[in-house]
Amino acid sequence: MRRFVPLSVALLVGVCAVWVACKRGAAAPTTGQPPPAAPPATAPATSPAGPGQPRVVARKYGAMGTEITLSAWTADEHAADRAFAAGYDEIRRIEILMTDWERPNEPESDVVKINKAAGKEAVHVSSETFEVIEKSLEMSRRSQGAFDITFAAMKGLWKFDEDLEKKLPPADEISRRRKLINWKDVVVDTKAHTVKLRRPGMRLGLGGIAKGYAVDRCAVVLRGDGLRDFMVQAGGDLYVAGSKGPNNWMVGVRDPRGGPLDIIARMPIKDHAFSTAGDYERSFIIDGKRYHHIIDPATGFPATASREVTIFAPTAFLADALDDAVFILGPKKGLALVDSYPGCSTLIVDAKNQVWMSKSLEGKLQRTASPREGI
Repeated sequence: MRRFVPLSVALLVGVCAVWVACKRGAAAPTTGQPPPAAPPATAPATSPAGPGQPRVVARKYGAMGTEITLSAWTADEHAADRAFAAGYDEIRRIEILMTDWERPNEPESDVVKINKAAGKEAVHVSSETFEVIEKSLEMSRRSQGAFDITFAAMKGLWKFDEDLEKKLPPADEISRRRKLINWKDVVVDTKAHTVKLRRPGMRLGLGGIAKGYAVDRCAVVLRGDGLRDFMVQAGGDLYVAGSKGPNNWMVGVRDPRGGPLDIIARMPIKDHAFSTAGDYERSFIIDGKRYHHIIDPATGFPATASREVTIFAPTAFLADALDDAVFILGPKKGLALVDSYPGCSTLIVDAKNQVWMSKSLEGKLQRTASPREGI
């Protein structure tokens, strides 16, 4: 049986399907408190097979404010467990390094240090954090500011997590915070490996890209520990390596106005990354209008050009950065941006429920349904 992965709700269903969360629906909570320590892996999820026969082995963990699912096609469950433990440790290491939460009795992350020094001084950061920030700024440049890591100035204003408040923030506070968003005010020194926010009150957040980087790093660790056929999922950020025995792994794109298991397209995948940004996981409706968690840096309000964007890319890092940018830009500019990156493609459901798709997906991606109407 083929493995089928809609990019929607994170849920491991036996051995027949893995359902993957909309990425931004898996962001860290905004309650004013840091997320709790990650729980240990859950009980094994494996497909039935005889002794020594290849099968799907999967484990679920918690990290980076979301559910982490590591799966492998293997005959050696114990070896998979060892690799999974190492891969999970790598994800946790990156979380500790790049979180924007202050954690009691733990060293401050690079991002926390940068935010505390906003408008004052440059902060020396690790080579990895510097790389992620540099590539984030490059995406900001290429997306004309649609992707902007200084969006964190809005933190706690819009509440779409477990602190959900179905009301609009004060317009004057949105305006004040929006003026603190500008990727051009992030100053990096490549020789000194320092980062500075020019103005007091600015904040930097890597929630729109760090999970993709962590997924890629986890994949490196799993390969280094001998796995060849596996899947790494952090919310809606996904990387798939190899195959599931004689069959390819299969991904599906969720209907943004359907249920978690409703899909509009599917495609076999191998050695590729995928990331989805959608307006349906963390949202509320007021007076017939949907408000959601993907904020347009230009307005301070939820972006209005798209309902869902799925990115297919060589790395989860790139896919993670592209999906928000394309969601905010809308289909025409978004398609042009994706096409400027080799090996990347996209499927977009725009605000009018029309489907747009990269030409490179023709003959590969199978449309299974039209997206449903709805607010």
